[in-house]
Amino acid sequence: MKNQLLILVILLLTSSCFPVKIAPNIENHKITTAKKFKRKLPKETSFIFNDPKDDGEFYNYLNAKYSLYHVNVGANTPFKIDNKTYYLSYRETERETKTVNLALAAIDAKRESNGNSRLFEDNYSKRVGKWYILLTVYDDALKNCLKPEHPSNKKVINYLEALRKEYLRTQNYLELQFKKRS
Repeated sequence: MKNQLLILVILLLTSSCFPVKIAPNIENHKITTAKKFKRKLPKETSFIFNDPKDDGEFYNYLNAKYSLYHVNVGANTPFKIDNKTYYLSYRETERETKTVNLALAAIDAKRESNGNSRLFEDNYSKRVGKWYILLTVYDDALKNCLKPEHPSNKKVINYLEALRKEYLRTQNYLELQFKKRS
């Protein structure tokens, strides 16, 4: 019985990975301070969502949607809601999920102490990244429209949610030029 328990513990240790970092899974969107989401970002309230598409796709989407001709794309891009102008900026960032397999490191340490070479040296940890889009919106008075106290908060959030949905379902960004402008 003791041998079976020992074998079970060894199997669990060798096949299990321990998470060190976990990238969040945002179902629709999240509104929070960018610095709370990732330390290196500024302290500004942002609209954040998962980006399952390739790097640079959101740039291409904004460029086509607002006919920017590759000038200041994503840097204070103007748009209107109820004849009032707002300015949209975006960032792309990655968060990683990192897991560590301590059993493989222990096996290699034991092998090395016996004078043998390491077998699992490159397999101690595994990283998988997820990409996110962070949107910020300011008005003419340079007030962040995503803060709850801003009078246009709900309208701007609804607009950004519609923008997110359109981005995720659109494959050919040129077709955006044939749609009615918002």
